[in-house]
Amino acid sequence: MKKYTILFLLLAAGVQFSCNEDLDPTVYSNLTNTNGYQTKSDAIASINSIYGRLKGPAVGDNFSYWATRHFALTDIATDLGHCQYGGDPGQLSLGTWSSTNGLLAEDWNAMYKLIANANNAIFNITPMSGITAAEKAQFIAEAKFLRASAYMDLTDSWGPVILITEANLGSPGYLDQTPPSSVEEIDAFLVKELTEAADVLPVNYKSNAIYSTNDVGRATKGAALTLLAKLYMRSHDWQKVVTLTQQVMALNEYSLYPSYLGLFKESNKWCSENIFSSLSDANTNGTELLNHFGPIDHPVVENRWQYYTVNWDFYNTFGDEDDRKKCFFPEFMGTDGLLHKQAPSLGAQPPAGEFYMPDVSTRKYADDETTTYYDGHSVNILRYADVLLSRAEALNEINGPTPEAINLINQVKGRSHAKLLVLAGLTKETLRDAILQERGWELFYEGKRRADLIRMNKYDVLVNAYHLRVGEAAQIKMPQNKYYTYPQSQVNLNPKLSNADRQ
Repeated sequence: MKKYTILFLLLAAGVQFSCNEDLDPTVYSNLTNTNGYQTKSDAIASINSIYGRLKGPAVGDNFSYWATRHFALTDIATDLGHCQYGGDPGQLSLGTWSSTNGLLAEDWNAMYKLIANANNAIFNITPMSGITAAEKAQFIAEAKFLRASAYMDLTDSWGPVILITEANLGSPGYLDQTPPSSVEEIDAFLVKELTEAADVLPVNYKSNAIYSTNDVGRATKGAALTLLAKLYMRSHDWQKVVTLTQQVMALNEYSLYPSYLGLFKESNKWCSENIFSSLSDANTNGTELLNHFGPIDHPVVENRWQYYTVNWDFYNTFGDEDDRKKCFFPEFMGTDGLLHKQAPSLGAQPPAGEFYMPDVSTRKYADDETTTYYDGHSVNILRYADVLLSRAEALNEINGPTPEAINLINQVKGRSHAKLLVLAGLTKETLRDAILQERGWELFYEGKRRADLIRMNKYDVLVNAYHLRVGEAAQIKMPQNKYYTYPQSQVNLNPKLSNADRQ
C-alpha cells in the first residue's frame, strides 16, 4: 500500500509543478462536433468510443458494465450467485437492495453513457459528406446495435426507462424531465433498430472493404440477429425465436469451441463460438475481472478478492463427469497455510489446519495462467451455445419435447462431457426446468441468469428456496422485484421515475 501512496504523491506533485509552470497553456486545437466529423477516421473513432463504454473509460478503472459490475445485477442477485462481502454487492446477494445501492447506480450510468456515445455518433455521422454511403451505413448500423444492447440490459434490469435517441439531440429541451417509456415501446424501437442493423452489418470482417483488418469483436449480422432473438424470448414470441436462431445457424459462421475451460482463457481472445464479446488486452486496456473473480489466498492466482462467486448449492448440482465443474477453485492449500475447502455441512466448524470457504470462486475470468494485475479476458456477451439453448427452449414452448430440441441441448452438454438428456419421459414442463438448469450450468456469470429466471417465472421460487435453506430470509417478491429500484440519484433528477411499486 505504501508504494501506491508514494506514487500518488509523486503524481500529484508533478501535476502541481506542471500547473504552476504553465498557467496559460497553449491551445493547439478547438475540436467540436462540427469540425470533428470530417473524415472516415473521425467516424471510426466515434464508433470505437461506443465499444469502449462496454467496460470502462481507462486502464485502472476498467471494471464498469461488462468488465465486472454488471454481473452483480445479473448473477449475484440470483439462485447461483453469492458475495461474502457486505455493502452494495451484499445487498444484491441477499435480495435487500434499495434505490441507494451504488452498483445499481453505476450500471445505470454506464449504460446511458454508452447510449449517449451512440446517439452522438449517429447524430453527427448522418450528415457527413466525407465518407461513402456504404461507410455511413456501416457505422450507423454498429452504433444502433450497441445502443440496442444497452437498452436491452436497461429494460431487463429496470423495465420502463427513459428512451433517448439521436432524434432528441436536435431539440433544445431534450434533457427536460420526461416519463419513462414502456418496455413494449422500447421493444418496438429495438426491433426496428436491430432489423435495420442486421440488414447492413457483415457476417464477419474478413476482407472487409471498410475496415482494413479483420476487426473481430465488432457488431455483425449474427450479433444483431442473436440479440433480436433474445428480445423475442423475453416477450415469449417463440416462433420468431425459432426463425431468428435458424438464421444465425444458417450463417455457418459459428460452432462450439472444443473445450469449455479453454473458451474463457485469457489467451483465447476470439474463436468460432464468439458472436459478440467485449475484448481486452492486459497491456493496453486491461480489466479487473481476474481481481473480482479470483480466489482469496490462492498460491498461484495471487492477491485476488473472491468478490463475485457462486454458492456451494449451485456448485454441488454439477455432475462429476461435467467438465464445467472444473471451472472452479473448490479446494486448495492457501498461502495462509490452511486447506481451503467446502464445509461438510451447514454451520460446521473447521478443524485445525482447514478453512471452510463461504462460497466458491470461478475460473471463468480467473484462470491460473494469468499473472498480470490487469487482465485481458474477453467477456462473451453473445455466444453460440446460448443460441442453441435458446432455440431448444423456443421449440419446447411451441411443441413440447422434440428430437431437435434434445439434440440442441445435448450438443452443449456433449462439449463438456455432461450426462446427456433422453427424450423419453420428458414433458414440456420438465424439459423447461432442464433447460433452465442447463442454462445455469453453461452460462453462469455471463449476464443471463436473472433474465432466465424471470422469463421462466422461477425468480422468487428458486432464489428464496436457496436463501431459506441456508437460514436467510426469503426477500424476493414478485412482481415487485421483477425490476430493480431506480437509482435515487436519477429519481432526484427526474421524479417521473417512481419507485412506489418497487421498494
